[in-house]
Amino acid sequence: MATSSIEWTELTWNPTTGCDKISAGCKFCYAEIMSRRLQAMGVDKYKEGFKIREHEAALAIPFTWRKPAMVFVNSMSDLFHKDVSLDFIRRVFDVMNANPHLIFQVLTKRSERLAELRKELTWGQNIWMGVSVEDERVKHRIKDLRKVPAAVRFLSCEPLIGPLNRMNLKGIDWVIVGGESGASPRPMNPEWAISIRDQCEKHDVAFFFKQWGGRNKKAAGRELEGEFYDTFPTPKKRRLASAG
Repeated sequence: MATSSIEWTELTWNPTTGCDKISAGCKFCYAEIMSRRLQAMGVDKYKEGFKIREHEAALAIPFTWRKPAMVFVNSMSDLFHKDVSLDFIRRVFDVMNANPHLIFQVLTKRSERLAELRKELTWGQNIWMGVSVEDERVKHRIKDLRKVPAAVRFLSCEPLIGPLNRMNLKGIDWVIVGGESGASPRPMNPEWAISIRDQCEKHDVAFFFKQWGGRNKKAAGRELEGEFYDTFPTPKKRRLASAG
């Protein structure tokens, strides 16, 4: 657990760690780089580097947080990775449902498994579910997300490495856009971000512009055409039967 510098959340919680690359957005994975650093520092949680691990002790952490907060789940992993057991995923969901004063923001690139397991999980109003959509090649993840009865369904278009024109935003509540940062970031065309913003405005979807990215992301700033976009979504009541 740590206080997060990510603009759209407040805390991070990692009941699992580790992952592997699945699409182009993973090329410069910050979690993989950070895991190696933590392993070199001797941090026990990362003793196996970026190999998938389930952390029993981490399930108790949210029960120690008394104040309402937004919590990003698995900034160092993907909860719906094939090597994370269904039993453990259920237990993570049990913890989230037992802490309704916290908003849990879960993000995955494994949308197919998310859609497959959606009926096996309990979707409390405080569980927000998102998928990463970095370019046109993975737009199918949006369709999978619409099958999930989460109170908030969101897209993380970060790192945005290609255009995302004419997205089907039906049933989507929130879109986050950000450029890639790090030592060798792929540039984000401003037109790509503007197009997504305009699509969100047209379909009344909350839009959050996180960063331009680059080697010095702080210097690049967060303004899009001279404005800051920090909108958060309004949760909705959804039933599994109506998700599609």
